[in-house]
Amino acid sequence: MSGHKPIHKTARTRRERGAPGHRFEHWYVDRQVYFITARCRDRCPAFVSPAAKAVFWDRFTHWSTEADFSPWVVSLLDNHYHILGYNRSAAALQTMMRRLHGSVAKLVNDLLPAPHRHFWRDHLGREFFDGCIRDEKQCRAAWRYTLTQSVRHGFARDWRTYKHTRVYADLNECVTWASHHGAFMEHVPYPRYERPSARRT
Repeated sequence: MSGHKPIHKTARTRRERGAPGHRFEHWYVDRQVYFITARCRDRCPAFVSPAAKAVFWDRFTHWSTEADFSPWVVSLLDNHYHILGYNRSAAALQTMMRRLHGSVAKLVNDLLPAPHRHFWRDHLGREFFDGCIRDEKQCRAAWRYTLTQSVRHGFARDWRTYKHTRVYADLNECVTWASHHGAFMEHVPYPRYERPSARRT
């Protein structure tokens, strides 16, 4: 079921150095579990202030609700964020990301001593990375990775004490639901999984 979903691909970047024939793409897919991440250009700590973090959460809540995107777990750090959640509409996700990044960049720049030019966009033109989650194993890994960002970056010893990690659902329930409803892209190869050691347990 999940292997037959239409995939709408977009690309703003040219071919990357060291990867002949490869372009960085966004895949927009209906009824799909997604991992999404973005970092401020040059690792700028644009979200270091409580006010800037409040802007992100306000706009994320607004635009994810507008797009009918269901977040499962989200972490916001001083210069980047990670999102794991369920996307219902490919077109709505594309609009959500454009409006989220545009509004956050504008409002956070208003708070900074000097505006951060190309707020999200790196030198190759990439604003965010998205991945269609392939299966339960990858989903659990992405959940754990997102959940423990504050610990990984030294903001907390326990993610539960870091208020900018938000858990919206139960992991086991999400995995069961996604498996039952075909929300994993199980039949599309994932390059990392093709390596000889990729599936060791």
